[in-house]
Amino acid sequence: MPVRVASVADRDRLTVWAMTSPQARPCWVAGKAEPGAGPGSGEIVVRHPLDGSEVATVSVPGSEQIENAVAAAAAVAPEFRNSPSHLRATALRHVSARISERAEEIAETIVAENGKPLKWARIEVSRAVSTFLLAAEEARRFGGEWLPLDTDPSADGRLAVIRRVPRGPVLGISPFNFPLNLVAHKVAPALAAGAPIVVKPAPRTPLSALLLGELLAETELPSGAFSVLPLPGSQRGNEATMGLVRDERLAVVSFTGSVPVGWRIADAAPRKHVVLELGGNAAAVVCADYASDDDLAFAAGRIATFSNYQAGQSCIAVQRVIVDSSVADRFLPRLVEAVLALRNGDPYDESVDVGPLVDSDAAQRVLDWVGEARAAGARLLTGGERDGNLVAPMVLTEVPPEARVWREEVFGPVLCVSTVDGVDAALEAVNDSAYGLQAGLFTRDVTVAFRAAARLDVGGLIVGDVPSFRADQVPYGGVKASGTGREGVRSAMADYTQEQTMVLRMIVS
Repeated sequence: MPVRVASVADRDRLTVWAMTSPQARPCWVAGKAEPGAGPGSGEIVVRHPLDGSEVATVSVPGSEQIENAVAAAAAVAPEFRNSPSHLRATALRHVSARISERAEEIAETIVAENGKPLKWARIEVSRAVSTFLLAAEEARRFGGEWLPLDTDPSADGRLAVIRRVPRGPVLGISPFNFPLNLVAHKVAPALAAGAPIVVKPAPRTPLSALLLGELLAETELPSGAFSVLPLPGSQRGNEATMGLVRDERLAVVSFTGSVPVGWRIADAAPRKHVVLELGGNAAAVVCADYASDDDLAFAAGRIATFSNYQAGQSCIAVQRVIVDSSVADRFLPRLVEAVLALRNGDPYDESVDVGPLVDSDAAQRVLDWVGEARAAGARLLTGGERDGNLVAPMVLTEVPPEARVWREEVFGPVLCVSTVDGVDAALEAVNDSAYGLQAGLFTRDVTVAFRAAARLDVGGLIVGDVPSFRADQVPYGGVKASGTGREGVRSAMADYTQEQTMVLRMIVS
């Protein structure tokens, strides 16, 4: 499988936004750009995942700056929760428009820090445009309801007005794999609901979040409505992050990331409202009725693409493929062919489909897990070659059910294929997992679709496509080890707020 190493010209393109200044990029404290706090605060060096070249340095806020950010969020919270919806909607619409105006620059920034292919970075940018626009619209219509209480004689003449009010400031902790849109999915709903937010981006990929802070600073949002605090992945950075998690002034914690870290956060903040999106090992089922040549080719192409579109580094990337035995012999060659057709290489090459993993540890872990599975009897049909952090996409069959590539979240370019007899066995195989984020079901039988929806323990079921489909306006989240709460603009606004009831007497005489 061809691999093209980044050229000097490609490296020059990494400087579009990140290196416009030789100084470290500032953090955002209560809406203002600030350099790090000097000696002891340190800097984060952002490196390109393909070749390790330095992209930028980022200021790390000191303890006083972190305190200022939290204090400002707490101070502005009463004012911001009662701010007019048009102010919030206008700010969010402005950010949406500015992301659109700077789309190519932002996409190249994502490639620089994250390593995802440019074609996928552009899609991430377009989704962020939509996410902020959706939030602007929701800010104008997110209200409540009135409820007559005269269903009982004792409440004659009384009326209940029920509205949603912010729980308080939000702490948003985002992962590296979608450094712009997963920040947007925390920031936009919080601001739309009138809740200040403190963002802690992933230490590998802080640039997109800082750029978003730059766009937010152009708006009329009050001081303290947002902060962006890049913290390193060191012990000091982790301690500062957990200090934010435990801080009682931050009423909501919204975390997207790994399972162990997510539950550790929940344990550290037992009295807070904690929203966790923790990933999974998504399954795609190919049913017996999905049997025409066109159907099987479509399923193979979609599964191949969306197992590998972020080098597998997506919580809803296809990992487990469960195929009815009646179509397996015709489906598997098509799947291998579709995987072989994916180009693996430099993410700045517009023809590349699969870029590098985020770092060498991630690449080695993926290969180690595959090696364990092969030693236990799994067959590797294609892929597995490594060139630095590039790993050629793999297809495995005969994978033991206890192997980590089947049971855990690989977060790499690995497809594991198993065969079953019938729909019931397929649904049982999907549910035989600690996770339950999303599943894909390739069928043309609507009764099978509803049967699956009734039986599967997942947060989302995608019929006729891969589990990797996500629309930014619908509820998104999982069950079991995949987390709690829901993202999606309106759903996140509901998580960041709580119901308040006001009862009015003698409204009706």
